[in-house]
Amino acid sequence: MSFLSRIMVLKSRAHFSAGGYNRPSAAFGDGNFQGAMKQRGRQARNRLALVITGFTVIYAIIGGRLVQYGFDSPETVSSIMPADRLMASRPDILDRNGEILATDIRTVSLYAEPHKIVDADEAVEALATVLPDLDVRGTYKKLSSSSRFQWLRRQLTPKQQSQILALGIPGIGFRPEKRRFYPGGPTASHIVGHVNVDNRGIAGMERYIDNQGLADLAAVGMTSDQNLEPVRLSIDLRVQSIVREVLAEGIKKYEAIGAGAVVLDANTGEVLAMASMPDYDPNTPAEGAEEGWLNRMSNGTFEMGSTFKTFTTAMALDSGKVTLKDSFDARYPIRIGGFTIKDFHGKHRILTVPEIFQYSSNIGTAKMADIVGIEGHKEFLTRLGLLTRMQTELPEVKTPSQPHEWKKINSITISYGHGVSTTPLQTAVAGAALVNGGHYIPPTFLPRTREQANEIATTVVKQSTVNDIRYLLGWNATHGSGKRSLVPGFDVGGKTGTANKVVNGRYSNSLNFNAFLSAFPIDNPQYVVLTFIDAPKTGEGGGRTSGSNAAPMVGEIIRRSAAILGVKPKFGADGSALLMSY
Repeated sequence: MSFLSRIMVLKSRAHFSAGGYNRPSAAFGDGNFQGAMKQRGRQARNRLALVITGFTVIYAIIGGRLVQYGFDSPETVSSIMPADRLMASRPDILDRNGEILATDIRTVSLYAEPHKIVDADEAVEALATVLPDLDVRGTYKKLSSSSRFQWLRRQLTPKQQSQILALGIPGIGFRPEKRRFYPGGPTASHIVGHVNVDNRGIAGMERYIDNQGLADLAAVGMTSDQNLEPVRLSIDLRVQSIVREVLAEGIKKYEAIGAGAVVLDANTGEVLAMASMPDYDPNTPAEGAEEGWLNRMSNGTFEMGSTFKTFTTAMALDSGKVTLKDSFDARYPIRIGGFTIKDFHGKHRILTVPEIFQYSSNIGTAKMADIVGIEGHKEFLTRLGLLTRMQTELPEVKTPSQPHEWKKINSITISYGHGVSTTPLQTAVAGAALVNGGHYIPPTFLPRTREQANEIATTVVKQSTVNDIRYLLGWNATHGSGKRSLVPGFDVGGKTGTANKVVNGRYSNSLNFNAFLSAFPIDNPQYVVLTFIDAPKTGEGGGRTSGSNAAPMVGEIIRRSAAILGVKPKFGADGSALLMSY
């Protein structure tokens, strides 16, 4: 046995001989020892229960908060809507043949969380490399603010998004949105209208759709990103394109400041095409501010000049006090209330009713209005809807202006188109009532059948009056001022209107507002076409009256669109000759 082993054995014997581990010392009994052990066990269990209770309370609090967050609405600020509303769809807008006029496309918008921006200066400089037109000062102010969200640029292109992502700027992100796209650009801008940056309609039929309940649904979050049923309009995109092209060519050719036109179904009130120029591109509406936004056809009022002689003549004939065989003395001017009423190209003789219409005699027309009387005159124009606000879907409709008190001088001047300002669209609608069988039908930009039109139509003149007006319009086109509107095979009838523009409260002798009211085929009109041209400097043959510019524009619209509208041409004395030899 080694020395170390012996030492360990001796120590062990000494320890046991002293009673170190054989029994407990006298100070502790068996009962006391067991009691201490039990107390320690209870303390351990209490501590374990306390820990379990603590974890249970903590997890209960976390779970409760999660439930609370689940029921709470998403946090919003003034500059951002909830994500589901940003992605909410608008219905497509289609023309009568299913061509898309407006649709939604997916896009993204750039935003920042300023509290996560490390260096605002550096972030602005980096963004400016992708967005050269960025408002540097305004963007820096946003990025250095204490807010938690700021829009930086709405509706980016995919290329811009990719380039900004490559910059790797912390605190910069993208949110998906819907952007309204108009494939035709400005072709039907005043009819379709446009939306704002939040995809809410603010003009035209876009606004009409919102007013029908879409905006209210969006406000309470009941819209979604699901496709909605398309809205079909009465517009024929092919005819609409022709009308706009003719107006653009007319402004350039006749050196005018504006123009407008409408093609109206005489029997249903449907607007097949309507344009007003200058116009704008609804994809970039801000660029068309001021002049381009004004829809002169429905939201501009003008003195329509001698086109009103159509209504005055119809009024006199419908009253039964005047017939086509009657004559009126147009040899001398009318002097009343310090004014002198005379003819532009006076014949200085007694004129029959057809001659008064053909030569556009102010004197003869005024005398016919005088026979009917002031109250009858006012009532007739009201019956045709020319003195009240027009009812249609388009929100942009202006109320006509008229004298507060009608006196004899007012009735006389209004008879030939001065003293009352109304919209060109209203004039076309009233003209349709005089040729479609005597029925006033409110205009619509939505499809409408003949049966539906008959249900809301109001009879305003007799059938005999309709027949007389058709004859007069046809006669004036072939023998009077409307010759340049004629299109072979389509029997156009119409009435010119040349009014002096009001400048600074006075009539100008050098500026005209020219209009031409027409219908075709005039023996049984299917369509009414009205054009106007504002302040033309020239016209066909060097003149600047309606017959030399507004009338040729009507002829060009009919020539190019009649076949599209389904009107068959007729040639020969009886209309049976369909082929011509050369």
